Amino acid sequence: MDNPQAKALISRFREHYPATHPLFLAFSDCRLEVRTNSARLREDLKNYFGLFLADDKAADILITAHEAPAPALDLPFIIKPPDPGKKKVKEEYVDLEGGRIVRKRLTGMVFVFGSGRHVAVGPCLDNVNQIVNFINNRYIEWRLQKGCLLGHAAGVVWKGRGLALAGFSGMGKSTLALHLMSRGSVFVSNDRMIVEKTDSGVAMHGVAKHPRINPGTALSNADLHDILSEEDKKHFWSLSEKELWHLEHKYDALIEECFGSDRFVLSGPMDGLVILNWKRSRQPLSVRPVDPKVQTDLVAAFKKKKGLFYLPSDRTKVQDPPLETYAELLSNCSVIEMSGGADFDGATEACIRFLETGKL
Repeated sequence: MDNPQAKALISRFREHYPATHPLFLAFSDCRLEVRTNSARLREDLKNYFGLFLADDKAADILITAHEAPAPALDLPFIIKPPDPGKKKVKEEYVDLEGGRIVRKRLTGMVFVFGSGRHVAVGPCLDNVNQIVNFINNRYIEWRLQKGCLLGHAAGVVWKGRGLALAGFSGMGKSTLALHLMSRGSVFVSNDRMIVEKTDSGVAMHGVAKHPRINPGTALSNADLHDILSEEDKKHFWSLSEKELWHLEHKYDALIEECFGSDRFVLSGPMDGLVILNWKRSRQPLSVRPVDPKVQTDLVAAFKKKKGLFYLPSDRTKVQDPPLETYAELLSNCSVIEMSGGADFDGATEACIRFLETGKL
């Protein structure tokens, strides 16, 4: 078939599967309306985004999600290469006039977006997590269109001060964020951070995505123990530290269930950025300030590619900003490297001390 316009394809999906069940969300100062043809999907999304429900005021973003068989699209899809260190091909895409289609190869879910239109079609009920991610990606794009930068970081706020937590793959930024939650901080984000320069420094905007944690993180934090069944706890306690570290098994840690309903916000000041650059060893923890303009190799741990689900109205601006742009923005806050041996207790104390006093 000839490539249809994205607008026509979206209109076709919305006509075939009318979305009559609305859900209204507020992600900081952004309003979203999500409509679906499935009452059950609406309830699933309502339960997941329960902390961010809003009234039916005019939305900045309208997203429709249509429970349906996986669409059969005879289009010249391009395979997205696996991320570094991965082998499985997960996604393919094709650009149309006025938008882009991304198809998940394993589930058959199809996402069409562009020119202010956003649609998900396919077996949504079996893939609610993909719908959650699509909604969050539309919000991320909305922020990036305003000139923000995308970071790979978790984040918390404490008594009016904020701290982002980055690190190279597997360093434990989410684990550290949850340790800080147990000390009384408020959650901002788990894995994506949107940052911008302000008159007073740097602001960070989180993503409405609850942490997905491994068993070791759950076992190391009493506030997370209830996520595991008694049978799972017994099994995981029997494993060695090395086995736990490499275990590929994830649990959703819903913030309100683990810490309370007032412990998740999506915007705050970013007074500092911690970059975890440690190893699983018995070396002492080292905490030191760094200049991001000098050590751009560390800034690389924070930089995040925009990915397939980012499609600006001006496609000449799709390129990711260079490290120097990130370094320039980060020079407006404190940047802290934590190296040596992985020590979550010591790192937690250092983070609390910085948030309370502004000093290491």
